[in-house]
Amino acid sequence: MDRNTEHGWIYTGARVDWNWQRVAFLGNMVDAFRLHIMQTKELGMCPVRQIGGCSFFYMRISNVYIVIVVSSNANVACAFKFVVEAVNLFKSYFGGAFDEDAIRNNFVLIYELLDEIMDFGYPQNLSPEILKLYITQEGVRSPFSSKPTDKPVPNATLQVTGAVGWRREGLVYKKNEVFLDIVESVNLLMSSKGSILRCDVTGKVLMKCFLSGMPDLKLGLNDKIGLEKESEIKSRPTKSGKTIELDDVTFHQCVNLTRFNSEKTVSFVPPDGEFELMKYRITEGVNLPFRVLPTIKELGRTRMEVNVKVKSVFGAKMFALGVVIKVPVPKQTAKTSVQVTSGRAKYNASMDCLMWKIRKFPGQTESTLSAEVELISTIAEKKSWTRPPIQMEFQVPMFTASGLRVRFLKVWERSGYNTVEWVRYITKAGSYEIRC
Repeated sequence: MDRNTEHGWIYTGARVDWNWQRVAFLGNMVDAFRLHIMQTKELGMCPVRQIGGCSFFYMRISNVYIVIVVSSNANVACAFKFVVEAVNLFKSYFGGAFDEDAIRNNFVLIYELLDEIMDFGYPQNLSPEILKLYITQEGVRSPFSSKPTDKPVPNATLQVTGAVGWRREGLVYKKNEVFLDIVESVNLLMSSKGSILRCDVTGKVLMKCFLSGMPDLKLGLNDKIGLEKESEIKSRPTKSGKTIELDDVTFHQCVNLTRFNSEKTVSFVPPDGEFELMKYRITEGVNLPFRVLPTIKELGRTRMEVNVKVKSVFGAKMFALGVVIKVPVPKQTAKTSVQVTSGRAKYNASMDCLMWKIRKFPGQTESTLSAEVELISTIAEKKSWTRPPIQMEFQVPMFTASGLRVRFLKVWERSGYNTVEWVRYITKAGSYEIRC
């Protein structure tokens, strides 16, 4: 490996032999790459460049470019993942700072860390908690950096060689609790006539665990494949109820993928504290929280009438918070007169829209906005107004647009303590747009 921090650069060559000819060759390539990046006007469009017989993977963090040099067909995703994890490791040693000054002040420490985290071009252990047990040298910290809060990790050998490297032993809590949050974002594009052009839901399952010992958790969801597999194992018919099909599911490293592939159950030993258990996407059977029916009439060249009706489709006992509806108007708007049945609305000149805000929107209700818009008459030839879509922002607690539900959350631990499980659902707007 060749490393150089001149001009705020870090170069890591994958599988590079230690000989002077190779080092000289790589140095020339590095100079050519640096000049190519500094002179090009397309910086940032493509993070992979090829110069000569080498490929350069680079990213910019603060005022530092980190570059990985390879001369063969390498895994690009793995390379960038290595960079991200390495930067997090450096920040943990430098007190949260990662810039040119931090690199210059800690060059020897960086050299030692690189020797540990990569061997012959293959990434090794990048866990700050484990590496700090072997590389005890403290980095030169900025006076503005925070104080270190990392605690020593006992039994590091088990964590390096075992399957549970994300959780340390000996954790003890007076009250054992698990907080489970299902957060979904609804993406919608609807036509002016009410037909759905594009709709999907992206969700995350977030957990916060305060559990003693080394517990084993099992999470059950109402996904179709999981319920069918469970009924097959138990030789029982599937219980009635709504089931959903999860697409593009990704898990945290703590999830036992072998068991998931065979039994379709999410089993894991959780990290301590807060983490993201899984991500998913759903494209079918989406329950839209709001329906928007807009009517915009252009009355000549100087007047417009705007009518927008918003209906909440979720349950009557639920409510949405922070609802914002942005209704677009032409740039030459001079004056507006707005009336709403709930909330407040006013003309926002900087965004060229009518900003309608409703603090609390109950379920199974509807609100309307009626506005008269006066436009500035121009002598120049009138251009047709390209109507941007209406945009919505909202949050609906205890509601999931996908219909995802937690059927059970079981916790096993050798000591047999009792646990308290908390489950919360929330749906918010992603790209929620309705054409006028």
